[in-house]
Amino acid sequence: MTRAHLTGVRTIRALVASVLIGSVALPAAATAAGNRISADSATAAPCHRACLERALRTDLRSYLKARGKAEHISAAGLSVRFPGARGTIDVAAGTTRVGGKQPVRPSAVWQIGSNTKAFTSVILLQLEAEHRLSIDDTLGKWLPRYQRWNDVTIKRLLNMTSGIPTYDTTLPFLHAYAAHPHRNFTPRALVRYAAPGTPTTGYSYSNTNYVLGEMIIEKATHHSYRHELRARIIRPLHLRSLYYRSDTYPRSVTRREPAGYFFNKETPGFSSLMGRDVSRATLSWARGAGGIIATTRAMTVWEHALYGGRLLPAQQEKELLSLVSVKTGKPIKHTTPSDPQGFALGTAQLTTPQTGRIWFYEGETLGFRTLHMYLPKSGVIVAMGLNSQPTVDQIGNLAISVYITLKSNGLLRPPG
Repeated sequence: MTRAHLTGVRTIRALVASVLIGSVALPAAATAAGNRISADSATAAPCHRACLERALRTDLRSYLKARGKAEHISAAGLSVRFPGARGTIDVAAGTTRVGGKQPVRPSAVWQIGSNTKAFTSVILLQLEAEHRLSIDDTLGKWLPRYQRWNDVTIKRLLNMTSGIPTYDTTLPFLHAYAAHPHRNFTPRALVRYAAPGTPTTGYSYSNTNYVLGEMIIEKATHHSYRHELRARIIRPLHLRSLYYRSDTYPRSVTRREPAGYFFNKETPGFSSLMGRDVSRATLSWARGAGGIIATTRAMTVWEHALYGGRLLPAQQEKELLSLVSVKTGKPIKHTTPSDPQGFALGTAQLTTPQTGRIWFYEGETLGFRTLHMYLPKSGVIVAMGLNSQPTVDQIGNLAISVYITLKSNGLLRPPG
């Protein structure tokens, strides 16, 4: 993907680089009294809850100290969920604004960007399980107005092999957004920006795919995307701190949201937004590709259900986690050291010698980045948030720092 993708995932490269270079310092293992968090395969003395909270908060503070100025960030949040444990460890560091004094809380909400995509995929797969559509159906069946893409299947939309270009790198879209950051972009308007573009080949990241997926959901159900999201996922999982609006969010949500700063010098036409707080601007440009807001804790509840088989029948769960190689665009069973990056239906898999095989995703909006990791050998889920979109993103370093903290405290199984 190009750097101009506004809700894209660029952490595959960042996380790989962080792990392989090994540039993250090992946090000191803490020891303190408190409620103990156990690990069946602990290889080091396990940390108690209070000391682990301190160690993870130190990871956030260290990142803010090292990268705060360069990435124009003031706030960081983190949640960790362990298998069999009730609740999560939730920590935060920094302030709600650059130069501000109000501390950011663990209950802060973050724009989760492309982490939204898995929600869209799950709804479509639930509809398939109900025999209301098939992911092998074509756009010609559901959205025949887009004749140029008639033979593209829903599955190819979701695994980024559709050949349909993304709308959010086009100059007409970028200029339209920069001129009116509070404009309400409809799904059809977004797709129109992509329609004249050159078809892509192989694996190619495109937010247009998921806006089309949102349109198919509404066509198949005769309900809004928001209605289906609430009825199928938010309410059943009791995600009271996860929200979706197709445009701007109400004060009842945004009062818990830090400022979110646009600081990406590589996006053409956005000079007027540089350094500005864009957290209250419209998310209608992201929609089913990246429009959800949530706490990091709510993200871990969702990921626990996503990877734990609680949302779909076995066949659809298998389809959800089916991979294509980011390198070749061809189906693969799983990632390997020689082909380490894979994309499924709204989530991604990575293999490295240090971490083994993990699932993860980074979502990004104009003012926020959120990353989740699921470590299947240990059953641990991590979610984190930062409040900027910078030119150079090193959230992968923060992810690896947290990984090392958990590993050094005996809370992760060794990769293998």
